[in-house]
Amino acid sequence: MYPTYPTSGAPNQMPTRPPRPQSVSTAVTLMYVGAGLSVLGIILTIIAIGSLKSAIIKAGPNLTATQVHSAEVFAVAIAVVGGLIGVGLWLWMAWANGAGKNWARILSTVFFGISTLELLLSFVRPHALLGLVLELLVWLAGLGAVVLLWRKESTAYFQPR
Repeated sequence: MYPTYPTSGAPNQMPTRPPRPQSVSTAVTLMYVGAGLSVLGIILTIIAIGSLKSAIIKAGPNLTATQVHSAEVFAVAIAVVGGLIGVGLWLWMAWANGAGKNWARILSTVFFGISTLELLLSFVRPHALLGLVLELLVWLAGLGAVVLLWRKESTAYFQPR
């Protein structure tokens, strides 16, 4: 048998993350709302193809039918792909912030800054009122999430262990 050696007392324990505060849980919920609104935006883009065609014709009355169709397909493809990327980013940030990743809190803030610039640009380019309202709602979800992520009670949750 092996002799027993004295130990220092308490076993070596790794510090644990504190429980997720309500502010972080609410921020994660707002991120899921942002993802849902982005999906709704994709659906509305597909539904509004007819109005997109008339807007293209109005902007370029000398375009041929083929050019109008190509512009329409391109615009819808860009909107759908961009929307899917946005949904993926919302879901990724919700997961990472919910897990207490500090880099995700910082990256979410950067994405919110980009979203703010995109919202400001949407006021100067032609847009449908419903699309602008939806974009504003997505922006508000991001604003709420970022504010909650940087609250004092949230900061302890994101501290490295």
